[in-house]
Amino acid sequence: MAREQLQVLNALDAAKTQWYHFTAIVIAGMGFFTDAYDLFCISLVTKLLGRIYYHVDGSDTPGSLPPNVAAAVNGVAFCGTLSGQLFFGWLGDKMGRKRVYGLTLMLMVVCSIASGLSFGHNAKGVMATLCFFRFWLGFGIGGDYPLSATIMSEYANKRTRGAFIAAVFAMQGFGILAGGIVALIISAAFKDRFKAPPYSVDPVGSTVPQADYVWRIIVMIGALPAVLTYYWRMKMPETARYTALVAKNAKQAATDMSKVLQVEITEEAEKVEQLNNNSSNNFGLFSKEFARRHGLHLLGTTTTWFLLDIAFYSQNLFQKDIFTAINWIPKAATMNAIEEVFRIARAQTLIALCGTVPGYWFTVALVDVIGRFKIQLMGFFMMTVFMLGLAIPYHHWTTKGNHIGFVVMYGFTFFFANFGPNSTTFIVPAEIFPARLRSTCHGISAAAGKAGAIIGAFGFLYAAQNQNKALADHGYPAGIGVRNSLFVLAGCNLLGLIFTFLVPESNGKSLEEMSGENEEEDPTTETTYKRTVPV
Repeated sequence: MAREQLQVLNALDAAKTQWYHFTAIVIAGMGFFTDAYDLFCISLVTKLLGRIYYHVDGSDTPGSLPPNVAAAVNGVAFCGTLSGQLFFGWLGDKMGRKRVYGLTLMLMVVCSIASGLSFGHNAKGVMATLCFFRFWLGFGIGGDYPLSATIMSEYANKRTRGAFIAAVFAMQGFGILAGGIVALIISAAFKDRFKAPPYSVDPVGSTVPQADYVWRIIVMIGALPAVLTYYWRMKMPETARYTALVAKNAKQAATDMSKVLQVEITEEAEKVEQLNNNSSNNFGLFSKEFARRHGLHLLGTTTTWFLLDIAFYSQNLFQKDIFTAINWIPKAATMNAIEEVFRIARAQTLIALCGTVPGYWFTVALVDVIGRFKIQLMGFFMMTVFMLGLAIPYHHWTTKGNHIGFVVMYGFTFFFANFGPNSTTFIVPAEIFPARLRSTCHGISAAAGKAGAIIGAFGFLYAAQNQNKALADHGYPAGIGVRNSLFVLAGCNLLGLIFTFLVPESNGKSLEEMSGENEEEDPTTETTYKRTVPV
C-alpha cells in the first residue's frame, strides 16, 4: 500500500515543462556532448598518428600504429570510462549528485588539454603519455553517465521524464558530429596552408611537420564545451530527491525546489523522517532485500547494455571496408597525411548526420508515447534483422556494384540502435532503483555496457580478421572473418531482446512508484517493483 508522497516530489512529478527543464537538459547534455567528442575524436586521428610516429623507410604503405598500440590508444579511454562509471556512480550516492558533478567535468577539461600536449623523446613516449591522460579523461567521462542520467531523472516530471533523459543522451550524437566537423575544418585549413604530395610520390614529404599540430588541436578542442558549462553546473541546486530521501534534509529540499519551480512548497520534516525510518527503505546494494526487489532489474539493465554495446561498438569492423569500397576514402598511399584525416572526417560526419543523430531524436520524440520497453524490444529485433541481412548475403554485398546497399543496411542497423536500446539502456536504470542506490546502479549498468564496448571494439577487431592469416591485416592473427562475426553480433542482439523482458516499463510512473520507496511495509502485498514486464 502506497503512503502519501512528499509535496516537494509531487510538485516535481506534476510540474509543467518549463525553462528549468531545458536548462538542465543543456547543462547535463553538454557533458555528454563533450564525452562523445572526446571518445570518438581519437578514431579520426589514429591513421595520422601512425604516419607521424611509425613511418618505415622504404615501405609501400604509410606508417600505421602497431595492433597493440592502436588497441591501447583507442581502448584506454574505455577502460577509464568503465572505472569512472563505477567509482563516480557510487560517489554520487554517497556525497550527492551536484558535488561530484563538477569534479568529473574538471577532470575532463584538464585531461583533454593534457592529451593534446602529450610529449616524449620518441614514439613510445608520446603514445604512453597520450594513453595515460586518455585513461583519466575516460575516468571523468565515466562519471558523467550515472550523474547526468540521475540528475535529469530526479529533476524531470513523470509525464516527459523519458524524453528529457533521452535528450541529454542525444547530445552524444551532436558530439560525434562536432568531432567530425572540427576535424574537417582543422585538416582543411592545414591542407590548404601546407601543400604536400601523396605518399606514393614522396613517402617522407607526404607528412609535413605541421601535421603533428592537427591531431593535438582536434583532441584539445574537446575541453571547450566542458569549460563553458562548468559555471552553470556549479549553480544547479542538489536534486530534491537526494536532499530529502538520502541526505534527509526536508527544509533544504523544499527551499531549493521552491526557487526552481517558483511555487511555495511546504517543508515536511515528519514525513521525511517516517520515510527514512521505514526499515524496508534501508536495505543495501548487497542485501537479500535488494536482490528480492531489484536483483532481476539490475540483471536486466546490465545484460542488455552489455549486449547492445558489443554490437554498437563493433561498427569499426566494416567501416573502413565500406569507406574504401565506395571510394569515400581512397587507398592510403594515394593521399598525403592531412588529406587522409580530411577524408576520414568527411566520411564519419556523413555517417553521424545520416545514421547516428536521427535515431537519438526519434527516441526523444516517442519514448514517452510508445514506452521504453517497446522501443528497446523493437530496436534489438530490427538490429538482429539487419545484422542477419548483412551476414547471410555477405558475399553479394561485397561484390562490385552492391556496396551502396551494404551502406544502407549498415545505416539502418545503427539507426535502430539509437532509436532503440542505445537510448533506452541509458534511460531505464535512472528510473527504477531507489534514490540512495540510483547513481550506483546506473554506474554498474553503464560499466557493464562499457565492458561490452571493449569486447565489441577490440575483441571483434581480432575476430573479424580473415580466416587466412596471409589475408589478415598486418600484425593480426587469423580470425573467424567478418561474415561469421556478423552472425555472432546478430546473436548478441537476439540475447539482448530476450533479456529486455527482465526490465520493467517505467513510462508515466513516479520514481518512487518504480523503486517501491513509497510503499508501506506489508509482506502480504505484491508491489510494483516486483514486475519485470510492462503492464
